[in-house]
Amino acid sequence: MTEQAKKTWDNILGYLKERINPQSFATWFGSSRGVELKDDVLLVEFPNGFFIDWIEEHYYSILEEAVNQANGEKLRLAFKAIKQQGDRPVRKKKRIILSHASTKLQERYTFETFVVGKSNEFAHAAALAVSEAPGQAYNPLFLYGGVGLGKTHLMQAVGNFAHRQHKALNVYYTQAENIMTELIEAIQKNQQMAFKKKYRTKDLLLIDDIQFLFGKERLQEEVFHTFNYLYTQGKQIVISSDRPPRDIPTLEERLTSRFQGGLVVDLQPPDLETRIAILQKKAEMENIRLPSNVAYYVASRVKSNIRDLEGCLIRLLAMSSLSGEAVTEQLTETVLKDLLNHGGKVTKEMILRNVVDEFGFTEAELKGRRRTQKLALARQTAMFLIRSLLSLSLTEIGDFFGGKDHTTVMHAIGKVENLKKVDFEYGQKLQGIITRINSA
Repeated sequence: MTEQAKKTWDNILGYLKERINPQSFATWFGSSRGVELKDDVLLVEFPNGFFIDWIEEHYYSILEEAVNQANGEKLRLAFKAIKQQGDRPVRKKKRIILSHASTKLQERYTFETFVVGKSNEFAHAAALAVSEAPGQAYNPLFLYGGVGLGKTHLMQAVGNFAHRQHKALNVYYTQAENIMTELIEAIQKNQQMAFKKKYRTKDLLLIDDIQFLFGKERLQEEVFHTFNYLYTQGKQIVISSDRPPRDIPTLEERLTSRFQGGLVVDLQPPDLETRIAILQKKAEMENIRLPSNVAYYVASRVKSNIRDLEGCLIRLLAMSSLSGEAVTEQLTETVLKDLLNHGGKVTKEMILRNVVDEFGFTEAELKGRRRTQKLALARQTAMFLIRSLLSLSLTEIGDFFGGKDHTTVMHAIGKVENLKKVDFEYGQKLQGIITRINSA
């Protein structure tokens, strides 16, 4: 371990420590150590791959911010897992976690690590066809589905496969929200031409969470012209959203038409067999045996999405590694008590009460018409939680809140989705509410 690597990682940890609650910081970062700094790549070791998966899934944005604040944008991060075999530590191949490479792709998202089931087999086949022949198969490819069903994994798998097979391709992945930020900056600095050039020189452009275009006319204009330019040049475009093009409110008709002109495919929640296969695949990748009864226990209780399913497994196996206890059904029940679905006890009234307790308003105020910034956020939070925890329709949620229009509910859900990504404190508050609800 070099002194410079240790110092550099300690600087990053110092930034993280101020922004992550102490228990989470101690659990996920306490056992890490910087071991090598070479060619602007900092290598950091963790106890096993599940720590790396959890950090990449839950702390990627704040980690990127910490690296930029502590060391500037040139530094890249690589994580390596250490697995004990008897008394001998075995170091696995390092994985680049944070890279400022031109593609913005994360290497863990591949077709090999994507579990195919009835709920996603058509989307998987379409994505594979696109990656093998960009610009020739389905253009654009529009993937949509709920949160945590594998859209980002699948579209980044397209990018990673195409980038490996066609080295000369200019591949780029981004989120619609990032395009908006870049556009505002370009306007402020009078660099609109540089902005246009950046996106119109891509051979394969992957845009995640396109529903962020909702209500943003200037951004829609730029995306439309970029889309047209790339399409006429025979370049491939892959787009993801949480809903089909026609259901994105205020989306211009010409843009909706362009999106629907290719192949629109949905991803559905996985069935029980697929959920079990996902858990087993994840454990297999880390060379860890997952008892079949534990896999069934988790899969039968986590039905909402793949992200929550994998999150439960990662937490379970990381805690097993830390405590030295074997992975059993009893340990699983103890460790995942606050994460697992508690037999359908959650109701919209319960969710509303918990939001009221957190924000300090009354139930009548949340269901009423009065609008202040804080009251609106509380109302939007409640709508988001009811949608994500109970999967009620937008109309049902609107009716529960005094007859609100379904577009108001849709806007609220989108607002919370975006806010929890960029506001760490709000994200922690949201998770606290969910924990209390599931523990009730």
